[in-house]
Amino acid sequence: MTIPGLAARNLKRNRLRTALTVGGVAIAVLAFILIRTVIAAWEIGATSAAKDRLVTRHKVTFVMSMPKRYIEDIRQTPGIKEASWATWFGGKNPKAENEFFMTIGVEPETYLKVYDEFGITPEEQKAFESDRQAAIIGPVLASKFGWKVGDTVRIDSSIYPGEWEFHIVAVYEALRKSAARDSFLFDWDYLNEAVPDRLKDQIGWVGSRVDDGKGAAEMALVIDSKFDEKDVQTLSQDEGAFMQSFLGMMSTILSAMNIVGVVILGIMMLILGNTVAMGVRERVREYGIMRAVGFMPSHVVTLIVSEAAVLGLVGGLTGLAIAVPVVAGMGGFLEENMAAFFPIFRLNASTAVIAVVIAIVLGAAAGVIPAWTASRIKVIEALRNVA
Repeated sequence: MTIPGLAARNLKRNRLRTALTVGGVAIAVLAFILIRTVIAAWEIGATSAAKDRLVTRHKVTFVMSMPKRYIEDIRQTPGIKEASWATWFGGKNPKAENEFFMTIGVEPETYLKVYDEFGITPEEQKAFESDRQAAIIGPVLASKFGWKVGDTVRIDSSIYPGEWEFHIVAVYEALRKSAARDSFLFDWDYLNEAVPDRLKDQIGWVGSRVDDGKGAAEMALVIDSKFDEKDVQTLSQDEGAFMQSFLGMMSTILSAMNIVGVVILGIMMLILGNTVAMGVRERVREYGIMRAVGFMPSHVVTLIVSEAAVLGLVGGLTGLAIAVPVVAGMGGFLEENMAAFFPIFRLNASTAVIAVVIAIVLGAAAGVIPAWTASRIKVIEALRNVA
């Protein structure tokens, strides 16, 4: 019988206490996994962003528009191989007003060249370009609302009042994990023709791809310098930085979630420490006998720390076993209903491994003080002890 094996057998002595402790650790591990999965899913847009793509917007704020004529200046910039524009429409399905999805007016001829993660066939691309009211939608919208190619749908806008009808010509395929699967893309000209004169020829942002060998940050400065003397200045960023700017708006919430995760781990360590300490107090006489027959203080420390580590391992694996179906269920819901924010919601293998390892390490750490205390007990005093 090895010392770790003996430690594992000791956990069977008080099955109720062990079960309650494992349950507490499992809940802590589950909460940690959920927090890390939410943060990772939220950040996936930034971490998976195209390295050669720039986003140019109004220098003051993203919600302010720019003149459409800027697109030609950007296209003529050496080092830019393709550019397109888009405008946020703020659309919603009048039959499901509480369902959020991204509705964007785009230039059909060029938008999918810049944002090539939206996959459609050449025939669908031709249909998108030839019909002023054409729209392409993501698979989530097709599933959620029952929309299909050939349908005429009505979309209301919180920004542009009016009667807006669109002809669905394609359901695109998301070719990259960062691509939102619930976007609604339509011809910007259809919007521009209907808005008041004061809003005509205004666009929300420009997306562009840089030539191979060109640095995105360098090209961003070149583009912005073109408009320094204009009435409307711009701010160009690589797509990763642009997405990070959105995450910055949520930085307080993300930081709070990280703090909560640390607090949960601290609570888990206290639970483990309390259980191990109770077991040590009950077995002082046994440790005295072990010392009397030749075991060293280091053996006692190893036994107690191993017992705490095994407890952490069992709790960690239990929490992981619970987390797998929970995350899968949440992922199905979030990807269906909040794909704009959580295009991919999956339990990463690295998160699972880290959670279990943390449970083991904190379990072992929780056993250090009780183990050190037990190792310092004098043999005679331990043999006289009655639990």
